[in-house]
Amino acid sequence: MKVMKKVIMFIAITVFGLTLSIAKADETTIRQSIAKSMPSIKVDSVKSSVIKGLYELTIGANLYYVSEDGKYLLQGHLIDIADKKDLTEAKLNVIRKSAIAKMGVANMIVFKPKIAKYTVTIFTDIDCGYCRKLHSELDQYLAQGITIQYVFFPRAGKDSDSYNKAVSVWCANDRNAALTAAKKDQNVPSKTCDNPVDEHMQLAAEFDVKGTPMIISENGNVYPGYLPAAQLVAALQSETAGK
Repeated sequence: MKVMKKVIMFIAITVFGLTLSIAKADETTIRQSIAKSMPSIKVDSVKSSVIKGLYELTIGANLYYVSEDGKYLLQGHLIDIADKKDLTEAKLNVIRKSAIAKMGVANMIVFKPKIAKYTVTIFTDIDCGYCRKLHSELDQYLAQGITIQYVFFPRAGKDSDSYNKAVSVWCANDRNAALTAAKKDQNVPSKTCDNPVDEHMQLAAEFDVKGTPMIISENGNVYPGYLPAAQLVAALQSETAGK
């Protein structure tokens, strides 16, 4: 019996080691294929997916699927039909959380409530109507215990009026007050300094932000568009209940 157990353990270890070797070989093949075909792309990770022969490819805050030989790249969402779960979205949530943490609150404009219960990160455009509406109701969000972390996404692009306003707000002595003034269409003195606006825009591109405001919860869930404070807190409560 002891001999049989040792044989089984040896076989298990051998198979496990072989599996790791194959996975490593596939990862190398995939990385080499991407480097050859798309040399400007930086691959962050290559991991096995739930489908044999298909790997998860992480590039920035984006998730793709690639064949084990590196020849075929898929973009889309993988759905577990039986469990009715979006497996890709679950992975993207984790990626978004990590990307936001990497950006860091020091590179955001933050409005804090007296008692913090939830935190959201919001992509905002100073000249966006619904962004202004959301900010005009800031006290309602804070009253619900929601910390607002703003990052800029001037939809008109780099060097546009909206972009320059974002830079001026960031470079102001009081960023929070300057942002509130700018969203009320009040004059904010034009300034330049080292700022994270370009990094904000890059993050928006990785998150595939199409419009503003776009709200990201602490769990990495996306709420596109304006949500009144009551609706947002209900959504955040639902996330907490679902943990």
